[in-house]
Amino acid sequence: MDHKFPSIIAIDGPAASGKTTVGVLLARKLNYLFFDTGIMYRVVTWAALKRLGRVDLEEDVTRLAEQVQIDVQPPSLADGRFSDVLMDGEDVTWQIRTPEVEANVSQVSAYPGVRDAMTAQQRRIGQRGQVVMVGRDIGTVVFPDAELKVYLDACVEERARRRFEELEHRGELADYEKILKAMKKRDKIDSTRAVAPLRPASDAVKICSDGISAEQVVEQILRLAKNASI
Repeated sequence: MDHKFPSIIAIDGPAASGKTTVGVLLARKLNYLFFDTGIMYRVVTWAALKRLGRVDLEEDVTRLAEQVQIDVQPPSLADGRFSDVLMDGEDVTWQIRTPEVEANVSQVSAYPGVRDAMTAQQRRIGQRGQVVMVGRDIGTVVFPDAELKVYLDACVEERARRRFEELEHRGELADYEKILKAMKKRDKIDSTRAVAPLRPASDAVKICSDGISAEQVVEQILRLAKNASI
C-alpha cells in the first residue's frame, strides 16, 4: 500500500445497516483484520445459556463475562466465516449464531458490567492495529481516539428487508413484519440503554447506505482513510 492508512477504522451503526458487509470488504482491500465487536456479546450470551441456562441473572452473567477469554483472528477455514471467534481457546464461530443467542444478546449487551468487560477485551484486540472494528460504540467508547470513525446508517425498513433477504438466502424461514418489529425493538434498547447507547461519535463521518451498494460505501470510506493518512 502506498498510503499508510489509519491503524484502527471504527464503523458504528444499528443492526443490518451494512456494517459487516462493508467492514469485510474494507478489511480485505486493506489486508486488515475484520473485527465485529458484537460477537463478543454473542459469546457471553452463548456461554450464559450454556453454563447458566438463562441470561436474566445480571451478576452471574457479568461474572461470566469477566472470566471468559475471547479472541478474534483471521479466518482459518473457508466455510463462510469472516474471522475465527475463540472462547477460552475453543472455536465458537458458528455456535454464537443461533436464533437463541440472537433472541437474548440485546439483554446481555445492556448489562454495564458485561460492557466493561467486553470493552477491555475489544481494546486488547484492537490495539494490535490494522483492524476494521464494527459495532455500536467503537467511536464513542471503545476507541474514542480512533483516527477514522464512520457511522453507517439506513432506514429501519431497508435494514429489515436486508435481514429478511439474508435469512431467505440461507434457506431459513423469514417473516418480514416480525423482523421489522424485532429490529425496531432492538434499536430502542440499543439507543436508550444507560451505558454506551447507540449514537454517532461527534467526529464520526455519517454515511447513509439506503439505495447504494456496499462497494460504493467502501469506496467512500477508502477515500476518507486516504485523507486521514495524509
